Amino acid sequence: MTAASEERCGVDMDRNELVVVTGGGGFIGGHVVSELLARGFGRVRAVDIKPLGRWYQQHDGVENVSADLRDADSCQSAAAGAATIVNLAADMGGMGFIETHKADCMVSVLINTHLLIAARDAGVGTFLFGSSACVYAADKQTDTEVTALREQDAYPAMPEDGYGWEKLFSERMCRHFMEDYGISVRVPRFHNVYGPFGTYDGGREKAPAAVCRKVIQAQLDGSNAIEIWGDGKQTRSFTYIDDTIEGIFRLLESDVSEPINLGSSQLVTINGLVDIVEGIAGVQLDRNYLTSAPQGVRGRNSDNTLILDRLGWAPSISLEDGLAKTYAWIYEQMTSGARDEAALAFQGT
Repeated sequence: MTAASEERCGVDMDRNELVVVTGGGGFIGGHVVSELLARGFGRVRAVDIKPLGRWYQQHDGVENVSADLRDADSCQSAAAGAATIVNLAADMGGMGFIETHKADCMVSVLINTHLLIAARDAGVGTFLFGSSACVYAADKQTDTEVTALREQDAYPAMPEDGYGWEKLFSERMCRHFMEDYGISVRVPRFHNVYGPFGTYDGGREKAPAAVCRKVIQAQLDGSNAIEIWGDGKQTRSFTYIDDTIEGIFRLLESDVSEPINLGSSQLVTINGLVDIVEGIAGVQLDRNYLTSAPQGVRGRNSDNTLILDRLGWAPSISLEDGLAKTYAWIYEQMTSGARDEAALAFQGT
């Protein structure tokens, strides 16, 4: 970023100005809307492609709009009058989805493209784009004992095919819209966000929710067995939703315009993830390894040096604590007869 661009990045969020959350009917988006209301923001517009009845969360006192943001006119309408846009809209899911829907994931570039143009035209002051750790170069993630990824490790570019390329390209678009048009951008790179009010079934779920569901199902149907994708030795870090939301708001209120990791640095194997959930459930299951299933990179972790330096904060909620809350919520959904509408979800991280 240029020095002139950096000087434009400070933002004082006025609780009376309009904040637009795209992907507002999705997992992270629903929590962002909830937090905006809790912090006293009086004008919030939530936009998502899903019909209102299928939103993960729907809040009173919010302008809730069902619209397809791949369409340029829908983006112009969404951005009208906004001071801040939090763009979390994307066609995405866990590894089982993004490895088999590369074209669908790439088409999400239309959302960020049209929304940045709409933000420019509407005079929006601040634009946050929800990026992903999938932007990181694959050759830096080939070992389970992975060195935690620093922000500069996204280049030379070799991101996750499909989804990762869309995110990395959109990051660059944000940068150039700031440089050319003065929009103040924020670009958190999310690392495997999980928690209540997220999808846990249907093919788009991520590993923490999938493991919780499988452990619960094994108890309910008496199979006492769990299927694990890969050999279970692959490593990841997983970020609880409360830490993610706190990081988003700290970033919005900062002057940090470059991409920044927003993820836990607690590294765990998939086998270790299963161990934790089994401990929460008080069971020990037989493990069946499906090595032909999508697995992604061999190891990935978040280096939080930059976020600690720039924000004086980093995610700190342990995987054990976050999984306990997530497990309890999924258990309630599965045993109360509630349907996982998130399984039908599209457009909303």
